[in-house]
Amino acid sequence: MTRQPRRTHKKGAPRERATADGESAAGKSSTAPLGKPAVRLRWIAAFLIGINLLVYAPVRNYDFVNYDDPEYVAKNPHVTGGLSWDAVTWAFTTGHQANWHPLTWLSHMVDVQLFGLNPGAHHLTNVLLHTANTLLLFWVLLQMTGALGRSVFIAALFAVHPLHLESVAWIAERKDVLSTLFGLLTLSLYVRYTRQPSATRYAAMVACFAASLMAKPMLVTLPFVLLLVDFWPLGRMTFRRQNNLLKLILEKVPFLILAAISSVVTFVVQQRGGAMTGIDVIPISSRVANACMAYSTYACKMLWPTDLAVLYPAVSVVSNWWLAAASGIIVITILAIWAARRRPYIAVGWFWYLGTLVPAIGLVQVGKQSMADRYTYLPLVGLFLIVAFGVTEMLQSAQARRFLWISGGIVVAACVLQSRAQIQNWSSSTALWEHTLRVTTGNSLAHFNLGAALENEGKTESAMNHYAEALRIRPDYADAHTNLASALMKSGKPNAMDEAGRHLAEALCIDPMSAEAYNAFGLNNALRGKIDDAATHFSEAIRLKPEFALAHNNLGSTLANRGRLDEAIIEYGQAVHIDPNYVDAHKNLGILLAKKGKTNDAVAHFSEVLRINSSDAVARDWMDKLTGKNGATR
Repeated sequence: MTRQPRRTHKKGAPRERATADGESAAGKSSTAPLGKPAVRLRWIAAFLIGINLLVYAPVRNYDFVNYDDPEYVAKNPHVTGGLSWDAVTWAFTTGHQANWHPLTWLSHMVDVQLFGLNPGAHHLTNVLLHTANTLLLFWVLLQMTGALGRSVFIAALFAVHPLHLESVAWIAERKDVLSTLFGLLTLSLYVRYTRQPSATRYAAMVACFAASLMAKPMLVTLPFVLLLVDFWPLGRMTFRRQNNLLKLILEKVPFLILAAISSVVTFVVQQRGGAMTGIDVIPISSRVANACMAYSTYACKMLWPTDLAVLYPAVSVVSNWWLAAASGIIVITILAIWAARRRPYIAVGWFWYLGTLVPAIGLVQVGKQSMADRYTYLPLVGLFLIVAFGVTEMLQSAQARRFLWISGGIVVAACVLQSRAQIQNWSSSTALWEHTLRVTTGNSLAHFNLGAALENEGKTESAMNHYAEALRIRPDYADAHTNLASALMKSGKPNAMDEAGRHLAEALCIDPMSAEAYNAFGLNNALRGKIDDAATHFSEAIRLKPEFALAHNNLGSTLANRGRLDEAIIEYGQAVHIDPNYVDAHKNLGILLAKKGKTNDAVAHFSEVLRINSSDAVARDWMDKLTGKNGATR
C-alpha cells in the first residue's frame, strides 16, 4: 500500500490523482470530495438518517419490556416523577441497578418530564441518539481519513447492523447510545485539537469524556483508542517518530485518570450492588475461555448476524473450542502487528475491537450473561474499518470500484432487512422472551421473565409452567420460587396456598434478604386469615427495602383490616410518596381519609387517580359521592 502522504506538500508538487468516487488512488480521498461538497454531505446525511428511520421506526409503537425497563423508568419512582432537585441529587448519589451513571438517569427523567410514561417517545429518544451517533461517526471518519465512500459504508453498517439493534430498541440501554454520543464527540474534538491545539478544545475533550463515563463506564478504554488513531490515520506517531510516544501518552494523562476513577467507582458500586459473580462460581479459567469465545462469536455474528438474543446465559464450563478461538486471536494479533507498517488500518481496527471490548468481555463477571450484543456497539467499528479499507485496497480499478458500491449497497440492504425482522422481537416482553428461548438453551432468566410477562397478561397457568422450568434449570432461583408462589395464590388450585407457602419458605432459605419473598409471604398469610403474621412479613419486607411501595400498601391494608386506620393512613401515604403514580395506594388512602372526615384530602387523592387513569370507576364514584352528589366539599 502507498504510504500515507503528509498533510503538507511542496508548492507546485502534483496532488494525487482522484478516482471516480472522489477518493485518491492511494486509498485516501482528496482534500474535498468532487463536485459540490456541501450538497454531497447533505445527501449522505439524509441517507444515513433515512436508513435509521427505516429500521427503527416501528419502536414508536412498542411498550416497555420487563427486563430492566421497570427498574430504569416505568416503575422507578425517582424517575417517574420527572426532573426535580431531589431526583437530580439521587441520580448523582445512587448506586441503583449496581451502576453509577447519573447522566443516564437524568436523560430518563427528562423524557418523563417531556413525554410522561409514553414508551414510544422513550424509544424514539434512543433512535434520535443512535442517529446522532451515526452522523458523528461518519463525520469523525471523514475528518480523520478523508475517505468519503468508506466513511459512509462504515457509518451505514453502524446504523443498521443487527448486533447494534439491542442498544437502540431497548429503553434501558439508553446508557449505550448516550455514552457513545459523548465518546464520539470526544473523538471529533480530538481530531480538531490535533490540527489546531488549544486549551479550550482540550478542556472540551476532557469534559465530553467525563460525560461519556457518567452515562456508562464502557468507554474507559477510549484513551487507548486516541493513541491508536494517533498512529493511523492521524499519523502523529509513526515507526520513524517513535520518540513521540511518551509525549502522546502524557497528553492522555487526564483521560487515563478519569478512566481509572470511573473503573474504581464502577467496581465498588457493582460489588456493593451484588452484581459481580465470584470466582468460586465462575473460575478464572472459565472466564478467559469465555472471553476468547466471545471475541470470536462477536466477529462471526458480525458477518452472519443470526440467532441473536437479549441474553446468552453464562456457563461455568466453556466448550473446548475456546482453544481454537484463542489461537485465532493470537494469530490475527501477530499478523496485525506484522502488517502495521504497510497496512496500519488492520492493526488499528483489530486493537480497537479487542480493546474497547475489554470492559465487557467477562474477565470481571457482572450479571448472568456470557456475552451481549449491546457490548459490540462501538467495538465493531474496528472490524468495519478493516473490512472497508481492506477490500478497497484489494480492488483498485474503476470497474472494481463500481462493484464495491454495488456490493456495499447489498450488504447494507441485507442488514436493514435482518434488523427489520429482528426488531419485531422487541415489540413486547412476551415476544422478546419467546424469541430468546427459541435461540438459546438452559436460559432460566428467559423462562422467568416470560412467566412474569404471561402472568401480567392473565395467563397464570402458562406463567407457572415457565417458573417451574426456570427452577428445573436453576433450583436455587429464589425469585422464581417467589413468583411461582404468587402465581399459585392467583390460580385457585386445591392446596395452592400450602404449596405457595412451601415455595416462599424455600425462597427465604435461599435468599433471607428477599423483600419480595417476605411481601408475598405476607399476602399468603393474609389470604389465610393470619393477619398478625401478614403484618409481620410486610414489615420485614419494608425493613429490608424501605422504598418498597407495594409492601407499604399491603401493610396499610392489613392495618386497616385490624381497625388501625391512622397507622394504615401513614403506610398508604408512604406508598404514594415513594410512587406518586401508584393508583391503588391513592384510592386506599382516599377511602380512609374520607372515612376520617378529611374530605378535601380524600378528593385530592381521587383526583390524582383520575389524572393517571380517567376511566377509573371507583375513584369516579367516590368523587361524585364527595363532591357532586353529596353536597359541597368541606
